[in-house]
Amino acid sequence: MSNLQQWSYAECSARERLAALVDTGSFRELLPPSARQTSPHLEQLGVPCSFDDGIAVGEATLGGHRILVAAQEGEFMGGGVGEVHGAKLTGLLQRALREKPAAVVVLAESGGVRLHEANAGLIGVSEVMRAVLNVRAAGIPVIFAIGGRNGCFGGMGIVARCADHVIMSDVGRLAMSGPEVIEASHGVEEYDAKDKALVWRSSGGKHRYLLGDCDVLVDDEVTEFKHALLTALEQQVSKPLTLEALEGEHAQLQNRAHMVSLKMDPVEVWRLMGYHNPEQIPDAEVADVRAAVQRNRQGA
Repeated sequence: MSNLQQWSYAECSARERLAALVDTGSFRELLPPSARQTSPHLEQLGVPCSFDDGIAVGEATLGGHRILVAAQEGEFMGGGVGEVHGAKLTGLLQRALREKPAAVVVLAESGGVRLHEANAGLIGVSEVMRAVLNVRAAGIPVIFAIGGRNGCFGGMGIVARCADHVIMSDVGRLAMSGPEVIEASHGVEEYDAKDKALVWRSSGGKHRYLLGDCDVLVDDEVTEFKHALLTALEQQVSKPLTLEALEGEHAQLQNRAHMVSLKMDPVEVWRLMGYHNPEQIPDAEVADVRAAVQRNRQGA
């Protein structure tokens, strides 16, 4: 286990992340692969199924804190949400309302809704979103960890921004639409999905941390994620759902929409936000990015 905890978080499977993050031997899976809750839609289309439908859900302890936890498997259909996948995550959140755990932790890795079962997936995402807000309203923190190779896009990207607390690695990505989707819709002149530097500086962990879309930025190591999760549990990161908070989010989005209308490169956005030498940020170490954010918040 000690070796596993030193691994790259991005390179781990969903169950490897679970095994490394929670207290040893504490995870009890609900609807495991042996239950064979598979997607009825994929079978009808002749598409291979997964016995867990690409998500593991259950209960565990983390640092002695009892949590409910879900981990999306990016190697199965890119972590895409279908009917069963969404229902398992919704059911876990609804279980939290009854059992009152210390938190619900979601190890997110998803390209969004599966095109193979789009309507069912969209309904599933909407049910997950409502369940997240209900859990938060009950005072139970919902924490997202994002660092998988497939990122957190589409409907799950929206769900992540509904959470109390978001932890990202510098190789993690968070956005509404994935790079390939944007390029397919608007052309390579608008967004070149093969330009990896552009992709990471417009949806990567550093960018989201600088903009305030994620609360904690970590290196791509399982131990870093575990430490950040433990800190979040100890600090009880639940944020109240208030009209004031909602209006603050709206103001932030309005300002960002203005920047987007000017077609500003993220580096220029960072400069406008007051960060010094923003062109150095893409190559900066995670610790240096965290220090830059701290200085900016202090007005230094």
